[in-house]
Amino acid sequence: MNQDFSIISLIQHASFVVQIVVALLAVVSIVSWAAILRKIFALKRTHSLNDEFERGFWSGTSLNELFASAAQNARHAGPMERIFASGMREYQKLRERHISDPGTLLDGAQRAMRASFQREMDAIETNLSFLATVGSVSPYVGLFGTVWGIMHAFTGLASLTQVTLSTVAPGIAEALVTTAIGLFAAIPAVIAYNRFARTIDRISIALETFIEEFSNILQRNLSAQSTQMAQTAQTAQPANTGMDYNH
Repeated sequence: MNQDFSIISLIQHASFVVQIVVALLAVVSIVSWAAILRKIFALKRTHSLNDEFERGFWSGTSLNELFASAAQNARHAGPMERIFASGMREYQKLRERHISDPGTLLDGAQRAMRASFQREMDAIETNLSFLATVGSVSPYVGLFGTVWGIMHAFTGLASLTQVTLSTVAPGIAEALVTTAIGLFAAIPAVIAYNRFARTIDRISIALETFIEEFSNILQRNLSAQSTQMAQTAQTAQPANTGMDYNH
């Protein structure tokens, strides 16, 4: 008599524990694929927004105009633009408090940008740990189902006086299905995690580079303002917080 060895049939005839393991792995696989697709689109959008802002930043537009645009576009801005806005916001707040020390102004802007950088990286790395967990745990969950299925199969054979390959094969095949499904859930998660980790590392480097470049621009502006104030010390007025900063 021919037996149906299709995956659906094997799962239907498997023990309850094996079926639970298969269902769990199937759900995890679906959720991980959803997370992978969301992350693909999110990283593409992040890269596009960062590139768009960076082109505008280096196009010669004044910092005040860029800051005004970033404030209006806060909900749809990219990580780099939000980091820039955080630095400029803190910088201008310190100027409004009549703080003129260049070191204090620069340190305040850098701290604000670093805090914003950490928030942005936390958001970018969302679901990354989930993919790592799926990739590392799913094979073991599948192996647990396989071991349980094999134990169940051999327990059922204990009452038989004659054991042949045809009596052993169905139980073993049912058990091995869980290992296959565990690998099916783990392999895409591992590949996606490694790919996303490399992409996020590049984004992180780009954001840190921007913070350093913007800090240098602020330092040059502060040095230029200090020199100008020193040359006109007798008639100088307090610095205008709305002055047009260049870069």
